[in-house]
Amino acid sequence: MHKAFALDSTDITRDPESFKRQEAAFVVLNLFILAVLLLTHTVFESYWGSPPKALIIVLAGGFLLNAGELIWVQTRKIGFSAASVTGLTWASILLNMSLALVLAALSNRQDLQYFALLVVPVLKAAFRLSWFATVGVVAVAGLLDFYWVWWYFKSHPPVVMGEYFEAGTISLIYTAMGSLVWLLADNLRRGQYRLQRSLDELELTRIRLSAEEKLAAVGRLSSAIAHEVRNPVAMISSSLEAALAEDMEAPSRRDMLEIAAKEASRLEKLTGDFLTYARPDSLEKERCELEHIVDYVTSLCRPHAAKRSLTISTGARAGILIEIDPEKIEQALLNLMMNAMEASLDGGIVQVSILRENGQVRIDIDNANGPIPDKAVDLLFEPFFTTKSHGTGLGLAISRKIACAHGGDLALAVNSPETVRFSMTLPSIVSTSALPREAARE
Repeated sequence: MHKAFALDSTDITRDPESFKRQEAAFVVLNLFILAVLLLTHTVFESYWGSPPKALIIVLAGGFLLNAGELIWVQTRKIGFSAASVTGLTWASILLNMSLALVLAALSNRQDLQYFALLVVPVLKAAFRLSWFATVGVVAVAGLLDFYWVWWYFKSHPPVVMGEYFEAGTISLIYTAMGSLVWLLADNLRRGQYRLQRSLDELELTRIRLSAEEKLAAVGRLSSAIAHEVRNPVAMISSSLEAALAEDMEAPSRRDMLEIAAKEASRLEKLTGDFLTYARPDSLEKERCELEHIVDYVTSLCRPHAAKRSLTISTGARAGILIEIDPEKIEQALLNLMMNAMEASLDGGIVQVSILRENGQVRIDIDNANGPIPDKAVDLLFEPFFTTKSHGTGLGLAISRKIACAHGGDLALAVNSPETVRFSMTLPSIVSTSALPREAARE
């Protein structure tokens, strides 16, 4: 047995905006029918007679009630429960039926034009109620047609049988319309129900996969940490053990202690980088000119570049004022610059460019010594992955994490023999007008 809201009550509570649009359509249709009926009565005044004041007052009352319902539904902030929708639907159905009967009585004619208002109750029932409830509404609408013909000719004999045939024809139209619309709406509701179930299942699957992926990521990260920590710890342990040997000569003992100190320093850097990577993203944003950040980072890198005769070249000034966490962006750019310099040949050029595109800022850092091997490209941003003999393998992962925390990204944009380019995008350009130059931060 079909029940009212057996299929779509969940949709109503989940998507109140859809119900608001549906109710607005019914109310507007009702207002349109009321307006057409009043206009028709006025235009054909010579046939139907001048509309009585009471009829106009009732029509105005119907307008106001429908307009009030429309405003209440559209301005309602909280959702709609199945019970509230059912109550509103039945109240609207009873109002239209009563309004049709009262208007017919006030017009005091045998014609059934005001029973056009029964179309909306039939449609509402077909859209929202069960099959049996819809049949009941259709039956009541048909009985009202017959009742009006009977009542009118009881007071105004003789009986015109053609009016009964007209009432029967209209009742058949109600039946066909209600049945067809209910079947179409029922199929639509069932399809929506199946789709919603599929979406719910997909969401549960996504949550499970996400949890499994997080566990797998934690496992990979734990394994990488254990691997990276084990090597320096093993070196420190073996160096200290050798240094404590009684037959170890002083120079050799000193070498062993230096190895232990160097590995301890490496372990400290590894721990610091890991804490930076694992720390939650808390940004302290402020408005600053992006070129100042780039100038500051390049000034830090130039002494290192001079040791290998590298040239750091910056592009044209763009005058971009942007809202970022300057310290974190400096850290990300410094990682990228150091990687570019270490990957460059002696005497090479590292190019830094700032561009604007599609409402975003893009910072490109290029070096000419490529390409990066294909097997390494997919792992570039994995924590602890590195192709260098030294380093922690967290630099690119940290830089990308910082870019993503700002709503941007970091990617390997070009990987060719002539150029290797990493591009960092940052959103939300505040201003692109020229700004007074300020000294870079020391």
